[in-house]
Amino acid sequence: MLSENIKKIRKSKGLTQKDLALQLNVVRQTVSKWEQGLSVPDSEMLISLSKVLDIPVNVLLEQNLHTENELEIKDLSLRLEAINVYLAQKEKSRKKQYQKLLILLCVLVVLIFGFLVYFNSPYLEWNYANPERAVLGVGYHVFEWLFVRIAPVILICAIVEIIVLKKALKS
Repeated sequence: MLSENIKKIRKSKGLTQKDLALQLNVVRQTVSKWEQGLSVPDSEMLISLSKVLDIPVNVLLEQNLHTENELEIKDLSLRLEAINVYLAQKEKSRKKQYQKLLILLCVLVVLIFGFLVYFNSPYLEWNYANPERAVLGVGYHVFEWLFVRIAPVILICAIVEIIVLKKALKS
């Protein structure tokens, strides 16, 4: 199995999980998950793994390092490809949801701005003799003051992130 092969070859090269992880630019836990069979590296990572371990990819995918059966390797390759396609679709779906959430945030910020502009600071005309009105007016003023200063930054960051996600989803 792939998990056993990664572990055997890593140990034969005298590498720790941390050493291998550093060379692959992943965290040690990722290597541990591969070796435990909890996850599998994607096709790009398999190529990087084969380069770091100085061993062909097909050797990593062999069911048994000593006995090779091409049908088993092809079957394993097809399963890995299916897993990679599934993970890519899942990641794309997650990015689309995140993008929708950012668009919703932008709409919400614009609506609140519209609300604040439409009502034009109504607390300025309130009678502050009533303590409850005074607290409410101060709270409204603080909200407006903070929102007007923070919301543009949030809006700009959200728009930039939406553009970045749109480009990432196209590729």
